[in-house]
Amino acid sequence: MALAGRQVNRIGLGTNRLTASPENRSFLEAAVEEGLDFIDTAHVYTGGESERTIGAALAPFADGLVVATKGGYRGGGTDELRAQLEESFERLGVETIALYYLHRVDPGLALEDSMGALKEYRDAGRVEHIGLSQVSVEQIQRARDVVPVAAVQNEYNLGERRYDDVIDYCSAEGIVFVPFYPLRDEGGPALTQVAKRHGATLNQIRLAWLLRRSPAVAPIPGTLSLEHLRENLAALDIELSDDDLQALDGG
Repeated sequence: MALAGRQVNRIGLGTNRLTASPENRSFLEAAVEEGLDFIDTAHVYTGGESERTIGAALAPFADGLVVATKGGYRGGGTDELRAQLEESFERLGVETIALYYLHRVDPGLALEDSMGALKEYRDAGRVEHIGLSQVSVEQIQRARDVVPVAAVQNEYNLGERRYDDVIDYCSAEGIVFVPFYPLRDEGGPALTQVAKRHGATLNQIRLAWLLRRSPAVAPIPGTLSLEHLRENLAALDIELSDDDLQALDGG
């Protein structure tokens, strides 16, 4: 799929548990060799260690690798957002960020002001593409009045589907929808039965269901294990049938 001006696999890597260690740097290097080309992080993850570890292991980033990060999780206004963005450049060891999300809409600030601050970086060529996280269709539309929106990252999985309208909007508008917590669902008999039918793990079926939900969807399961990363990427090859979908949807 096209994301941030690059063709990437539709399953990426979430790094909200990634800390600075030789083992984790080696994991990232091996993950990219395995075909991983989309990594998601944020200014707040592990107190900044996630961004620093990614930078230490992979910077300068290969042309085909998308490293996305986020800022503004706890608000603080446009000055704080700019400060976090500058710190992300330093931690990642880059001059340009491919995809930068507003991590949360600041309740004390007009959304248009936050997007205007990010637009400054886009206009200057330091941020290539801009995204939003945990937002409604109405908020996406308001943001798009200020600057193009390339991706939206909301919580979505088999058990949490309140953003169906956002996925449908993104699909229609050519915006990538990045579900976080894609595996956070206890599942049930149907999930187990579908997994057995495909000779797959439960997590692979959870991911395959998301991929089937819309061609705009690109989940980012988190792991620190190369074995689990391979398992996640293998879900790209699973094709669920209509009967599978009906079972998983409780039909």
